[in-house]
Amino acid sequence: MISNREALATTPARETALACLEAGIESAHPQTVVHEKIELVGDSLRIADREYDLSEFDEILVLGGGKASAQVAVALESLLGERIDRGAVVTNDPEETDRVEVLPGDHPVPSREGVESTKKVLELADSADENTLVLAAITGGASALLPAPAGDIPLAEMQTATRTLLDLGATIDEINAVRKHCSALKGGQFAGTASPATIVGLLFSDVVGDDPSIIGSGPTAPDGTTFSDALAVLDQYGVDSEADDVSRIRTHFERGDAGDLPETPTATDSVFERVTNHVLADNFTALDAARETAEERGYDAMILSSRVRGEARESATTHVAIAEEVLATGNPISPPAVLLSGGETTVSVHGDGDGGPNLEFALGALLELDSEITVASVDTDGKDGSTNAAGALVDEKTSTADGRKALHSNDSYPFLDSVGALVKTGATGTNVNDLRVLIVE
Repeated sequence: MISNREALATTPARETALACLEAGIESAHPQTVVHEKIELVGDSLRIADREYDLSEFDEILVLGGGKASAQVAVALESLLGERIDRGAVVTNDPEETDRVEVLPGDHPVPSREGVESTKKVLELADSADENTLVLAAITGGASALLPAPAGDIPLAEMQTATRTLLDLGATIDEINAVRKHCSALKGGQFAGTASPATIVGLLFSDVVGDDPSIIGSGPTAPDGTTFSDALAVLDQYGVDSEADDVSRIRTHFERGDAGDLPETPTATDSVFERVTNHVLADNFTALDAARETAEERGYDAMILSSRVRGEARESATTHVAIAEEVLATGNPISPPAVLLSGGETTVSVHGDGDGGPNLEFALGALLELDSEITVASVDTDGKDGSTNAAGALVDEKTSTADGRKALHSNDSYPFLDSVGALVKTGATGTNVNDLRVLIVE
């Protein structure tokens, strides 16, 4: 999986860190997860504590989107075969399928190609009736990969709003509040389009807390945000209608806030009477597998949290401090130890450099490192920010020359590349947020 593994695995600690990363990512791959979490016994489709009698439906559709949605479609085809009648998913990581059409889209900024692909998904959803079972594959990245501009909002304004909020370090919850109210699909509106079909959401979570209304901006879940909330996000981050060219978005939000446009559906809406959402894999799935791998290698392993958020560089300092405590006092665990964490940190961009949250985490950690500590941090989808690296692996032997300058200008990628620290996987086929491993010898 890690294409440059041999170059990186120069010490036992580094090799263990890489093994933990690979185990975590593999555990959250749709082929693994669908095999473990979904079972077909005769006509009964069993998912968690629910059973669906397939003989009651005239048609089964697989619809959705996200970075791992094609892999989910492949896994479902392997399980259900010809029982699947039609389907379409939108992704930037395509796979060959037999019955589900795999359509192109872009991430993290939505594209015209994604808009056209999403139209196909919505057309199929609209064709569903009360005798249809819709298996909705929603994975991380669906927010950008399934753009369906509402009203007269131009795609260009959605792109501007997304880029601006990402650059300003807005949280995924805040960005999704805006996305939902720019969309004809998000915030439960996909469920409204497919109603009265039976809808089963198969969710792979890339968000802290695994809230179905946030995963992919909640196409199959009730929305707890409002037009007023979306307006507040624009105001909080100073996204100006003139300077940032989002005038139609702001007008759309103002009309919705005034009651001139319908709100996204809430939990009491009848469209959710036949909707069930299942979170099949999340960040803890990856962390648990990484912990098991560490323990198999003789380390005392601890999951610090699957919900780490905030500025990447600040989070890195805290993680290193915990590792230092392990070395100094044996708390909270004794070395040799592996500390694990997940979640989703952000980067407030002040420079014009190239990087991502995991790369900035690794660089921030490197500048604080003592000996006997090795740090790896990756995005489980294999692509940190807009780079072609999953993340990075550093230890006390990694050069720090010019590192502070690179951190100051948010230029972590070129620096970590120059010191041979990048971790490269290519697209992994899954996306369950970030995975961090600290080895303390």
